Amino acid sequence: MESTGGKIALGIITLVIIAIIIVVIIMNPEETKKEEEEKENSTNTVTEKNAENNESNETSENANVDYMANAEKQMAKPEKGETIAIIHVTDFGDITVKFFNDVAPKAVENFVTHAEDGYYDGVTFHRVIDEFMIQGGDPEGTGAGGESIWGEGFEEEIDDSLVPYRGSLCMASSGVGTSSLGSQFFITQANPSEEMAQSLEAYGYDEGLIEAYKKYGGYMSLNGQYTVFGQVIDGMDVVDKIAKTPVKENDMGEESSPENPVVIESIEITTYEG
Repeated sequence: MESTGGKIALGIITLVIIAIIIVVIIMNPEETKKEEEEKENSTNTVTEKNAENNESNETSENANVDYMANAEKQMAKPEKGETIAIIHVTDFGDITVKFFNDVAPKAVENFVTHAEDGYYDGVTFHRVIDEFMIQGGDPEGTGAGGESIWGEGFEEEIDDSLVPYRGSLCMASSGVGTSSLGSQFFITQANPSEEMAQSLEAYGYDEGLIEAYKKYGGYMSLNGQYTVFGQVIDGMDVVDKIAKTPVKENDMGEESSPENPVVIESIEITTYEG
C-alpha cells in the first residue's frame, strides 16, 4: 500500500507537470505571434488601402491645414540651384524629382547619398501597380531587402504640408512607428477619379484635401502613413509607362512583378538650372 508521503510527492510532481504544460500553452502563441510580426516587418510593402481604412483621415491636427496652397507649393518647380535627382530608367526614360529637405532631411540624405554612391545602379522597380504606385530601391528585387546609409532602419518624417499626390516620392516602410525605412522608395502614380473623390467625402476627409486631390490625384489613404520626401517635376509620362508595363504574380500572390525587369540604370544628383 502506498504511503501518505508517497501520495503527496506524486501530487506535487503532477502539479509541476500541469504547470509546465500551462506555461507552454500560454507562451507558444506569443512566440508565434512575435515571429509572424518580425516576418511581416521584414517586407517594406506599400499597402493599397481603401479610403475607409485610413485612420488619419480626420484629426484635429489637420483641421486648419490649407491643403490647396500646400499642394501648389509641393507641385511647384524648384528654385534655381536646388538639388534634384534624375532617375535614368533603361528603355523607359528619365524621371526628375525635387526634394523636401526642410521636412524630411533624413529621407533626403539617405536617398541622395545612396544615389551618389551608386547603390541604386542596376536596381529594379520590382513592384508596379497601375493607378497606384511604382516601387523600387531594393537590391534584392523582392521587397524584403535593402538598408539605409546608417545600416539600420530609421523613423518616418511625416508632415501635414506634404501629401502623397500623384508624382510624390515616398519612402516605403513596414508600418508607422516601426523605424523600418531603408533604401526602398515609391512614386505615387494614381490619377484623380470622381469615384475616389466621392469615397473620400463619404469617409470624412478634409474638404480642402479632397479639392486638392481632384486637381492633383494621388492615393489619399497613404496620407499620414508614409514619408513624402520628394516630388516628380518632369517625367510623369515615364512613371505612367512603367506603371502600365505587363506584370506577373510575385511571391506574395500579387500581380505586380514586371514580366520584363524595369531597371534603374543610375540616379544622377545635380542642381536645377531652371
